[in-house]
Amino acid sequence: MFWVLAFSLIISWLVAVTFTPYLGVKILRAPKQKPGNTGDHYKSSRVYEYLRALITWCVRHRRTVVFITFAMLVLSVAGMAGPVEKQFFPGSDRPEILIDVNLAPGTSVTTTDTTVKRLEELLDSMGGVENYASYVGGGAPRFFISVNPEHPDSSFAKIIVTATGPVERDRIIAALDQHVANGTFAEARIRIRRLLFGPPVDWPVSFRVVGQDPATLRKVAHQVREVMSHNPHVVNPHLEWDQRVPTLKLEIDEQRLRLMGLTPLSVAQQMQYRTDGVPIAEVRQDIRTVDVYVRGQGAKRAQNEPPIYELRNEQGQKIPLSHLGEVKLAYEDAMIRRHNRELFLAVRGEVKNAQPQDVTKALWADLESIHAALPDGYRIDIAGSLERSQEAEDSINQVFPLMIALMVTCVVLQMRSFPGVVIVLLTAPLGVIGSVVALLIFKQPFGFVALLGLIGLAGILMRNTLILTQQVSDNLEDGMLPSDAVVEAAVRRARPVVLTALAAALAFIPLTTDIFWGPMAYVLIGGVIVGTAITLFFVPALYALAFRLESR
Repeated sequence: MFWVLAFSLIISWLVAVTFTPYLGVKILRAPKQKPGNTGDHYKSSRVYEYLRALITWCVRHRRTVVFITFAMLVLSVAGMAGPVEKQFFPGSDRPEILIDVNLAPGTSVTTTDTTVKRLEELLDSMGGVENYASYVGGGAPRFFISVNPEHPDSSFAKIIVTATGPVERDRIIAALDQHVANGTFAEARIRIRRLLFGPPVDWPVSFRVVGQDPATLRKVAHQVREVMSHNPHVVNPHLEWDQRVPTLKLEIDEQRLRLMGLTPLSVAQQMQYRTDGVPIAEVRQDIRTVDVYVRGQGAKRAQNEPPIYELRNEQGQKIPLSHLGEVKLAYEDAMIRRHNRELFLAVRGEVKNAQPQDVTKALWADLESIHAALPDGYRIDIAGSLERSQEAEDSINQVFPLMIALMVTCVVLQMRSFPGVVIVLLTAPLGVIGSVVALLIFKQPFGFVALLGLIGLAGILMRNTLILTQQVSDNLEDGMLPSDAVVEAAVRRARPVVLTALAAALAFIPLTTDIFWGPMAYVLIGGVIVGTAITLFFVPALYALAFRLESR
């Protein structure tokens, strides 16, 4: 976006100073002088007379105008921090629906597939489904930038449903949510969602409990989940890894192993063959490659007893696994996750009827008591969409000093006076006033894209201020009194400033219906219109105050 805007502005400037004057000379004709007309429409037009009177009043009451303007700015900043909804990136308007199926850790692929088939039967009975694809035992390939492929897991499945349109997509999501709420798939935790724009965010609301001991992490994480469950906007809060899975522990007796004619490697290979299976070939299907596994017969199992596996030595003799050592049935964590090499347990949930960032901030305040009681070496970090939003904003903040330095340099070269530089820079944030009004009126969230629009808006308002101050300098060179020069500059530059502002605002109207660019369009429309109107009256008052001009 930066390079597109940069080249567009540079080329448009070259066209404005070369080709546009050429067209004006070739096409435009000199206006005919009417009888009784002095030729100065700035003096003869009633509109300009009213505008001149209003600007003159602002210059005379400069302190009041400056105070009111800054008060409006403070209220707008408070509105941006409060009532305006926060959003990282909006949802996509694509027709796909993502269905995540999570069963208990350690569940076999066969059991997971049974639940998936029930879901597929339900989808077949619904209208508006164009097609769907199911992936059992792992996630789907990345087909959209915000979709993160999941790790292989026998207890996990993903179904990608393509609806015939946005209306059908929302109807299918509502119907599936109702089935899940009614307990149709009580054996699984099912998550139904649409695609999102922006970088991948696994869960909109998430907290990381960081520490060393898994048992302590689980204890604190349960407390966090309890707090999240009391928030009306959080749906299905859960721990990323909570349930422990049964595992078979074999403490091998090396002497017995040698007597039986086996080695640790042969035991490991035969156990893999009996449990997970061994890859023996690959089958190509179109552009996909599917691994073929061969697996031996299951172990003999008695109720409430560990399974009985039989191995074979080089002589082909059957040897029960229990003869090689002590076989124990133990429980361990299904997975252990690390972030920046630190052990953590994530507590996450879905959000309904609210913005994830607002919900995360509210929960963060509710977790204050848990923070205070954490043992040494343990902490809770914010994850989810708020963390990704902060990372994106930090990447912009890193170049802010350079951006401000370049802007100030350009303004100094133009103004060549400290008060003039201050005047131009003080008008940069005035766009927040109109932006907040537009966001609140049209109920639009403020997100990353809207932030980019707000940054660009500062440049637009600073350009308008430079136009006004340059006209003041021209008027002073023509011999006008300082106070008259300020008023006439605002009057004479009002029409081009207003027309360019309206052109910019009208150009963004088609983007207001776009789900991705809509918030930025509202920020620019509201900021340009209100900011330009304020600038026409605020800049003359501030100029008169900064240079201590006498009122007439």
